Amino acid sequence: MLAHLRNISKRALPRRLVTQSASYSSSSSFLIDQPEYSFLKELGLERDNPGVYSGQWQGRGPSVTSYDPGTGRPIAKVRQGNVQELEQTIGLALEAYKQWRQVPAPVRGEIVRQIGDELRKYKEPLGKLVSLEVGKIYSEGQGEVQEFIDICDYAVGLSRIYSGQLINSERADHSILEAWRPLGVVGVISAYNFPNAVFGWNAAIALTTGNSVLWKGAPSTPLVSVATTKIVADVLRRNNLPPVVTLCQGGTDVGQTLVADKRVNLVSFTGSCQTGRDVGVEVQRRFGKVILELGGNNALIIDESANVKMALDAALFGCIGTSGQRCTTTRRIIVHEKLHDQFVKALVGKYQQLIPKIGHQLEAQTLVGPVHTQQNVENYKAAIAEAKSLGGAVAFGGNVIQRDGFYVEPTVITGLPHDASVVHRETFAPIVYILKAKNVDQAIEWNNEVEQGLSSAIFTENIGQAFKWIGAKGSDCGIVNINTTTNGAEIGGAFGGEKATGGGRESGSDAWKQYCKRATITVNHSGELACAQGVVFNVE
Repeated sequence: MLAHLRNISKRALPRRLVTQSASYSSSSSFLIDQPEYSFLKELGLERDNPGVYSGQWQGRGPSVTSYDPGTGRPIAKVRQGNVQELEQTIGLALEAYKQWRQVPAPVRGEIVRQIGDELRKYKEPLGKLVSLEVGKIYSEGQGEVQEFIDICDYAVGLSRIYSGQLINSERADHSILEAWRPLGVVGVISAYNFPNAVFGWNAAIALTTGNSVLWKGAPSTPLVSVATTKIVADVLRRNNLPPVVTLCQGGTDVGQTLVADKRVNLVSFTGSCQTGRDVGVEVQRRFGKVILELGGNNALIIDESANVKMALDAALFGCIGTSGQRCTTTRRIIVHEKLHDQFVKALVGKYQQLIPKIGHQLEAQTLVGPVHTQQNVENYKAAIAEAKSLGGAVAFGGNVIQRDGFYVEPTVITGLPHDASVVHRETFAPIVYILKAKNVDQAIEWNNEVEQGLSSAIFTENIGQAFKWIGAKGSDCGIVNINTTTNGAEIGGAFGGEKATGGGRESGSDAWKQYCKRATITVNHSGELACAQGVVFNVE
């Protein structure tokens, strides 16, 4: 069952915990013991940390070591939970929900406000931990925690305004109401590339609408999960609340059990398309609900009328931000044939300027940090080899950087057909394929032909092309941008995609509805019974 949960997320590869190169694993010192990493202890972390929280901290499963992908050195350890601890945690989360659902929504919002304020206090050290454990640069780590803070602010307002509606009835003196009620226990399985924000998107909205939240973070970023849960748990404790947020770090068996347990009413899973299919089937088998945030093979279209300078800047961050390890990373750039050669040359020039800015993710001058694991490096190498074998030309990059940690060169590949196998497959690394299109219609066709449908963007100054792009014959993705990047979504809009991306939506807009069950309520205040549609059923 759920065989692919052994790779619970394409962004959470447990192999990293046991497959370090010999030069790294020989080091016996943990970064948490070094003075320059004192921010780890500010977060309440120790060299050995329990990875299960259900009102108290424990962890009787195997220990895993978290590593810094920028050096390969160990940071600290986490003792994971086992299946028995998970089952106990689910039971406690269910009991907590039964109390939490009775708390008025604005009061729940006040608790979420306090969580946001507590995150503000710890934004600097927590953001540094995100950078250190994931490999993303300092500003991106800080930005990720800011996303959690922002969604808490959003949820506070939501707590006073989310509502159903009053519907006109065809029967006299009848009213039809619509109410949204909490589901119960919401399980969140998050990925390594956004180990704080994705949990935040789910938790803030789920808590506000009256649910309890059970979190299983990525196996390779367990310290972020523990530190974040400590911050939330402190708020709950100060308010004498039950553990409406729980955590159970664990392996494949824990993931499988969480997904299959019918007490978990909704599973929000972020990860690969392949694993997402298995999760979706298993949850549907027990008639649970699921939010799937899966892969993306995102295209940036450059129309003939585009502002090329702005498009170049967007491409740079779109392709290289988080070292190509965002689900919204720009993986294909589809350029009008009149601009193609000029655009490639200019983009390569910008890539060249980044070489001195490749380095450890916490260094101030760094813009390109490491990829997360050695497996990411291997996937990068395999994709470039395949692209070359198919006739692609490496316009820039293509090499592994020989230094401690997991560093690769940001890479630009040209000359491949739009439907090449490697172009249609998402590789979680900083590789972009530049394609030459005759017109916007052809570019839209190519944008839509991949199996994923997460994010997309067009650069154009032509209003007709812009409205074509966002219309029924335009992009088939969940995110359809104009004159901006494919990545960097804000919390105000619903985040998610179509097709093999899973169809789920998190964060803003009306994504809150997924954490609720809907009730249609007919109230008869006429004093007489009347059937709908004029049906008469009377024995008198």
